[in-house]
Amino acid sequence: MDVSSAPVPYHHPCAWDVALPELTVPQLLERAAAEAPHAPVIDFMGRTYSYAQVLAEARRVAAGLASRGIAKGDRVGLYLPNVPIYLAAYYGAMMAGAVVVNFSPLYTVEELAHQVADSGTRLLVTVDVASLLPTALKVLDGSALETLVVGSLGQMLPWTKRIALKVLGRKALAAIPRRADVSKWEDLLVESNWSQFLGDGPPILPAAGRDDLALLQYTGGTTGRPKGAMLSHANLASNALQVEAIDPDAGSRDVILGVLPLFHVFANTCVLNRTVANKGCIAMLPRFDAKQALQTLQRVKATAFPGVPTMYQALLDHPELAKTDFSSLRVCISGGAPLPAPVRDAWEERTGSRLVEGYGLTESSGVVSTNPYEGKRKPGTIGQVLPHTRVVLLDKEDPTRPAPDGQPGELVVAGPQVMQGYWNRPDAAKDAFAEVDGERWLRTGDVAVIDEEGFIAIVDRIKDMIAVGGFKVFPSQVEAVLVEHPAVKEALVLGLPDAYLGEMPRAFVTLNDEVSATGEELASWLNARVGKHERVSGVELRAELPKTMVGKLDRKALMAEVTGA
Repeated sequence: MDVSSAPVPYHHPCAWDVALPELTVPQLLERAAAEAPHAPVIDFMGRTYSYAQVLAEARRVAAGLASRGIAKGDRVGLYLPNVPIYLAAYYGAMMAGAVVVNFSPLYTVEELAHQVADSGTRLLVTVDVASLLPTALKVLDGSALETLVVGSLGQMLPWTKRIALKVLGRKALAAIPRRADVSKWEDLLVESNWSQFLGDGPPILPAAGRDDLALLQYTGGTTGRPKGAMLSHANLASNALQVEAIDPDAGSRDVILGVLPLFHVFANTCVLNRTVANKGCIAMLPRFDAKQALQTLQRVKATAFPGVPTMYQALLDHPELAKTDFSSLRVCISGGAPLPAPVRDAWEERTGSRLVEGYGLTESSGVVSTNPYEGKRKPGTIGQVLPHTRVVLLDKEDPTRPAPDGQPGELVVAGPQVMQGYWNRPDAAKDAFAEVDGERWLRTGDVAVIDEEGFIAIVDRIKDMIAVGGFKVFPSQVEAVLVEHPAVKEALVLGLPDAYLGEMPRAFVTLNDEVSATGEELASWLNARVGKHERVSGVELRAELPKTMVGKLDRKALMAEVTGA
């Protein structure tokens, strides 16, 4: 798709266009450890780990992998919640020249087995948690996976919590079996005196180049099987440094509340690599729990909190919010889903911290744009592009042409964070890119508008658009109106088959506590405020709406539930 008459790509003209150091992902950790060896990089339930400790353990992981025959380009899987060994496994595998593959801790046996097979993962790292280890063992027995490495959750905790886990949490843990293809985490680690097992000198670890593949990050996907986005060292390191560059307080005290799951691309860049690039500390929690998140935020005096809208809503709903001290919190970044204005306004009013909305994709290593942390912002937009990032709009019906002036179009992106392609899917990779003046640009599938100051507003997903009698309806626009009703907490709008119009929008909502409304009342209220073709056939009340592991409302899951497809 060659768009020869495309508009001039938008890029931000201000000081965000800074030089980015040319580093690999492990070099982010090595640089931080050299400059601040004793600074904490992890606070895990009160136990801290320094940069020097994590770097030393990552090097031992790299040596251990090399001793087991893991070579450059081999895939090492991480089937982990947010636990300290994630960092050593992640950076250590890349130091060994391996490609990391992230797996969601919520995967079923079938889902994990499929992605292990698709990626060709040879070695998988997990922990002795009852919801993870049995699943990993079943995949080990039924796939080409060669080795399972299991860490002990108890050994990572502070000693007080370790005792409580032994007394109260036995059902939460699973016994590590004695098998030749199962190793404990400590057995993977090789002492830094590598000559002990490789003769006279250290193991020759292949130096990773910036263009080498670093991570296979599987997409959530709206249709079909997830695809493995191929992210290079340059992609990941650049995106972390791009995000660091827009922080006006970079270099000052930096403690980030790490409740987003590290296996997800949003957290991989904004919680992990960006914090390491800034020599900050991750106050890590293994899963999101509103009370625990608030207590941790106050205990560590967190300065930043990246989350998804449903997390902010859950914290707003929790009674502990009013008792929490937010004075240390400089900025909160919302991503993963559109941020409802009522959630943003309530959060800022009740905490006094700024909540800005950003945007990115798995295929862009995590982040494309964000509203500024300070100064002018535009609510309802995803902000301005990061340094070294350019965007244009293509015709949403014909991506070989630019979008008409002043009209919404498909957002396409160019920048150092854009993926190399999809693993073993050249067909899908071909469809994921457009040629703009001979250069390859990532098609986002999102319909957007860009104003004269470069603020981008997402109108909707191309695949989610509902065709109503020849008119295109953007469900997110209908949802945005619906959540303005004081009774509505969350909303999803689906396009369901209609014999006359082809499709009709139908809304599904949850209600705020201590507020009542009927579906008929909400439908009447909504339909009086939207265009004729946007009117819904009805509003269905739900106790809850399906969500992904990250906490995003899951349109795909709801559609499957409603239609049975």
